[in-house]
Parts: sequence; structure tokens; C-alpha cells
Amino acid sequence: MLQQTRVQTAIPYYERFLSELPTLRDLAEASEERVLALWSGLGYYRRARLLQAAARRVVQSHGGHLPSDPQELRSLEGVGAYTAGAVASIAFGRRAAVVDGNVARVLARLFAIDDDFKSARGNARLWRLAEALLPGDEGSPGDWNQALMELGATVCVPREPRCAHCPASPHCRGRAEGRAFELPRLSARSKPIAVRRVSVVLASARAVLLARRRPGLLFGGLWEPPTVTSDLAALVARLGLDERRLERAGEVQHVLSHRRMYVEVLRGALPRRRRWEIPGPEYDAVEAVSLEGLAARARATLTIKVLEVANVPARDLRSRTK
Repeated sequence: MLQQTRVQTAIPYYERFLSELPTLRDLAEASEERVLALWSGLGYYRRARLLQAAARRVVQSHGGHLPSDPQELRSLEGVGAYTAGAVASIAFGRRAAVVDGNVARVLARLFAIDDDFKSARGNARLWRLAEALLPGDEGSPGDWNQALMELGATVCVPREPRCAHCPASPHCRGRAEGRAFELPRLSARSKPIAVRRVSVVLASARAVLLARRRPGLLFGGLWEPPTVTSDLAALVARLGLDERRLERAGEVQHVLSHRRMYVEVLRGALPRRRRWEIPGPEYDAVEAVSLEGLAARARATLTIKVLEVANVPARDLRSRTK
């Protein structure tokens, strides 16, 4: 949960997740819908799917016990070098290094490394340093790794490092050269791509129409009001609506790592109908969902924003994502 997510944001999700799925076996046996619903609002939903896939592999291949060896951990779905090193060292006391953004910043400044730490060369150099600095048999690799991460999170911070409070400042080449604040080096990030969509919210006092996006797509497996990028007329026709009966409710902006989404929100009354046509090729299910049942559906934060703009009660959903 902490990948690309702040600790304070993740804590309530973590507590709720463990309350609902306290063991690896519980996670392995849960439906994907339930897992995604518990994850709803955290974003990067591929993490949730990989976490469940890893739990299933642990149950099937490791007797339900998480392996302690870093290489075995890396064989699990979604587990990379950093996660394997963190789990192996902190949970099992194994001599394994970690390099996350905080550790990379500390090491880049400490050794005055000019390479972009996200480049292959820069990343490899940081990992070699992290491994060389691990304590020997009498030390605790887990404590050392956590100390490095905490140092980067609280003292060796990105824009204004607190060098006067840093226990490593006497040994820091970046500070000695007067350029700690310039490190680490990063390539310029590309600007997010603008994506424009139109979302049609059909709601009554008791329910709202939602469609589930197909797996493999952006927001795959999540429920949302039927949405299109261009052909609104085709969507309206599939829904059996008169476009003139829809009113504009407003616009929602939503920023992802590489996309800035602008969603125009149209709203209308939910017709009484038992069956609905799938609203488009990007969906695999459509259903009029009761307002009381919204919390049990996997949905993105974008969906909550759209429902709020359309005046569909979504406060309870937002409180569950904080």
C-alpha cells in the first residue's frame, strides 16, 4: 500500500484491509471484487491484483507461509527488489538491502552521486552502495534499513534538507561540496497527457446506473457511470435515452501519474428497467446499483467525484477512502 502512497493516507486502508482479510489465506480466497472494493480510493489497482496473486501463490506453493529468502520473495507476483529486501530484512532479519526514494536521496547526497538514480547506471550504483553498507552479523539489517528510510523521510528531505540535524552530515560529500539540495539528479518528467471524457450519471433516489470496466484497461474491474471519450451519441443510444433529457452537471478533473483527466458530467433520471445493454466495448457488466450497495463495489476516486458533481449521495464513499 505504501508504494506511491503516503503513510498517513494508507493507514486507514491498511487497518480496514487487515480487519476484513486478516490472513494470507483469507486474501487468497477472497473475490477480486471484494479486494478491489477494500482498495477503492488508493489508486494503482494493479497493486491489489498482484497482492492477491502473490497471496494465492504463497498458499499454493509455500504452505501459506511467506518465504524469508529475498530471491524466493522476488518470485512472487508484484514483489520487486525493494519490497523483497524490506520484507526479508525487517520481518526475518535477513541481510538484504533496500533502495526506495528516501534511501536513494540519502545515498546520492552522502556520496555526491550525479547519475540520475532512476537510470540503469544510477540505480545499479545505489544498490551496490546500499548492499555494501549493510551491517555484519552482529548488526540488524532491518533496523539499519528502516533508519535509512526514516532519515530520508524526516531529515534528508527533498527540497530543504535539514543538514544541521543529520547524524551523517560530517560524512556527507554533497553537503561538503555545497550542493546537497541539488541531489539526487532526476531527468525531467514528461507532462501528463490530457484525456477528455463524458460521463452519464443516471440516478434515482435509491439507485444509480454503473458499468464495470473490462480487466486490462485503465480502471479495469472497477465500477463507474457509463463513460465515453468521444462518441456520446452511441452511448446514449445504447442506454436507450433521449440526449435532450440529459443536463450538464459540471466537470471533474482527476490527475493520474501520466494523465490529466477532464470528465464532463451529464445527469438524468434513472428509467425503470430490469435489463440494460452493455454501454460499450470497454465494459463487461452494467447494473442499477442501490445507493446502500455502492460501498461494496470497487470504484476509483474519480467515480466518487463524478457522483458528487451529479448530486448522487457519495459522502459515505469518500469517508471510507480517507
